[in-house]
Amino acid sequence: MSRYDASDIEPKWQAAWEQAGSFLARRDESKPKYYVLEMFPYPSGRIHMGHVRNYTMGDVIARYKASCGFSVLHPMGWDAFGMPAENAAMASGGHPKDWTYDNIATMKQQMKPLGLSIDWSREFATCDPEYYGQQQSMFLDFMEKGLVYRKAATVNWDPVDMTVLANEQVIDGKGWRSGAPVERRELTQWFFHISDFAEELLEAIDGLDDWPEKVKVMQRNWIGKSRGLQFSFSMVDGPHGHDRIEVYTTRPDTLMGASFVGISPDHPLAKMLERERDDVAAFNAKARQMGTSEEELERAEKLGFDTGLTVRHPFDTSWELPVYIANFILMDYGTGAIFGCPAHDQRDLDFARKYELPVISTYAPRDDEGHVLPESGGDAYVPPKSEKVHYVKGFAGDAMQTGEEGIDSAIAFCEANGVGQGVTKFRLRDWGLSRQRFWGAPIPVVHCDDCGVVPEKKENLPVELPYDVSFDIPGNPLDRHPTWRDVPCPACGKPAKRETDTMDTFVDSSWYFARFTAPNAATPTDPEEAAYWMNVDQYIGGIEHAILHLLYSRFYARAMHICGHLPASAIEPFNALFTQGMVTHEIYVTRDEKDRPVYHLPEHIEWTESGARLGATGEPVEVIPSAKMSKSKKNVVDPETIIRDYGADTARWFVLSDSPPERDVEWTAAGADAAYKHLARVHRIIAEIAESSDDGSKEADIELTRAMHRAIQDVTMGIESFGFNAAIAKLYAFTNTLQKSKAGTDAKREAARILAQLMSPMTPHLSEECWRLLGGEGLVTGAPWPVADESMLVEDTVTLPIQINGKRKSELTVAKDLAKEEVEKLVLADNAVVKALDGGAPKKLIVVPGRIVNVVL
Repeated sequence: MSRYDASDIEPKWQAAWEQAGSFLARRDESKPKYYVLEMFPYPSGRIHMGHVRNYTMGDVIARYKASCGFSVLHPMGWDAFGMPAENAAMASGGHPKDWTYDNIATMKQQMKPLGLSIDWSREFATCDPEYYGQQQSMFLDFMEKGLVYRKAATVNWDPVDMTVLANEQVIDGKGWRSGAPVERRELTQWFFHISDFAEELLEAIDGLDDWPEKVKVMQRNWIGKSRGLQFSFSMVDGPHGHDRIEVYTTRPDTLMGASFVGISPDHPLAKMLERERDDVAAFNAKARQMGTSEEELERAEKLGFDTGLTVRHPFDTSWELPVYIANFILMDYGTGAIFGCPAHDQRDLDFARKYELPVISTYAPRDDEGHVLPESGGDAYVPPKSEKVHYVKGFAGDAMQTGEEGIDSAIAFCEANGVGQGVTKFRLRDWGLSRQRFWGAPIPVVHCDDCGVVPEKKENLPVELPYDVSFDIPGNPLDRHPTWRDVPCPACGKPAKRETDTMDTFVDSSWYFARFTAPNAATPTDPEEAAYWMNVDQYIGGIEHAILHLLYSRFYARAMHICGHLPASAIEPFNALFTQGMVTHEIYVTRDEKDRPVYHLPEHIEWTESGARLGATGEPVEVIPSAKMSKSKKNVVDPETIIRDYGADTARWFVLSDSPPERDVEWTAAGADAAYKHLARVHRIIAEIAESSDDGSKEADIELTRAMHRAIQDVTMGIESFGFNAAIAKLYAFTNTLQKSKAGTDAKREAARILAQLMSPMTPHLSEECWRLLGGEGLVTGAPWPVADESMLVEDTVTLPIQINGKRKSELTVAKDLAKEEVEKLVLADNAVVKALDGGAPKKLIVVPGRIVNVVL
């Protein structure tokens, strides 16, 4: 009998699948289609166990759906543009292109041994000119349809790297790579008109039935629909041309608690003042040295500058409010100006106390006993809008109202009195796509002194990135590459200059799913292929992409439809979304002579009776509880090592079986070893069955056949519901039943073939080997998925747990349709019950038919 040897089995069956073309996606109008997609990886250089878990989940679905008769599309590509490649080029003197394609080759070589059912013929990288050339073509289409535009905008500027930074790249007010203080700078940028789709994107969320609720909530919050009041404060002796300050507020019910007016350092009034006053210019310059994200603004110290100017309150002209320039207000939000109500906003309260401004409550709790008012030193009172409060300075008199009612009353009162109007706004801002860096898709426009901004001609696409660039000087090398930058104007032929900004990498990942339907098409999509394959039926990826990537993709699909590249049915491109948990591991750390942490790889740790120690030195090691695998903490497990030592099927089985897929899974050596031993056991059991020729009893045959059909039903339901760990638990149970069964060889071989099929989405190599041992026809990969016989799922008997005073003490197996009175008789005759009653009678005897029996003494 052969021994389970993954190193021999796995390459053999991968070669067989490739030779058979098992995973090539074919458009077949006679069959239903299924498109499963995992979020494609960034080619950082090596895959990790998080990749293994993500792709294995998708692979289980892809293999299962193929067995169920679907034409399956399961592709793979690379999200290949971005700053890491440029940073590597700066550090090594190489080129981002070489670094990226070398990493792609390495990662593909690491992924292949996992045995994933990927159609590699559709592979592409977003840095392939063929891919970004089609992206450039769509950019021109978007320009023609008014979906993209150019304007001046405030950005995060790194003065050392000389590039715009995304909010996520600003850490504690400094550039994530250079460490230089970030400045707010106004630059002319390209934008997508995503805000025009805010209402549509928001309403469509309700139809995403197979998306996690938490993701839908995050999307709703990011779009941020709100109804508020837009009005103006008139200035008292304002500078020429600035007689009013316009404000938008979502809490007009707090207007009678106004304490100050704040404006952004980039507000037109602030800019006018800084041209005339050095102290204003100095404050504005300092305020601009911070990020533009809400999180950054929230963490930063709140600073204000009293301009000396005042405005009149709209309902009391004798009530004047000071005008401050404040570092926490951005021009991109609302009107770039706010009124502060310290009693009902903690940020405003901190600001007011810092600058000794009034604090005035407009509402208080219904039962304010023990409540310390903000004006008396308490915190700002900010209850949920749905909560009823007592309005002491409301717009419906002295009344009890919810926050929503108070807002409605305020808007109605202000409109009736000519103070502004109710306005619905969205938090969602237009998508700024310009990046001042080299390694990205060039924006296909030319700047001409005579013609202005001129789209490149489509026949000249792709506008390819040059190879002969240098990164020894900070900034974008395209700015100093005259042979690439200087070109004739496509309209008039006079000397002109290319746009040197490149596209945000979110653009690259916002349509790749559509390109996979026809990766070699001469246009962004092939209409017939897109109509057949779209939408993505199952999308799988991390929760970290729950907002921007998914939101941008939803917008992009709509824009592609408007431009004729996707059918109307594909404007919501992902039918179902699953966000998987992380793979975690313990962290091992020692301390150096300065008490700084020194981290160690798991393979360098030895376990003794006294705990963890370094294998090389015997030094004791501190073990920190499991956390996300991180290269910096060295708590990583190399998939190549796992595959070498255990095989890909063991890695696949472990990451699927240890916990529900939406939760984190902790990788342990003991868990991997146990998974390997179980697979070896399955191989041994099936090899023994393949060589046996035993006769069994008819009853045992029937019992095993029933167990087989229950396993088919349970595993099928587990896969369909993404309950992979639950499906594997059923496979463990069925394996035990098969091993212990006294059935004959024919029944056992049928059950063993079914076991191989049911395991094939999770452990495809082992399943192929077992299928061969059992004489299965062709490849198990191509075999139709087994269907449970419902008549075999009907149980004639049921086992009822017997609880005595709430604790399980025994059980009783009875006919399923046995009368309740007869069940009671059998319960009272049960040895455990007789012993507990000790000659007495039960206080109560409760029979829940088909479920449980409770005996109360």
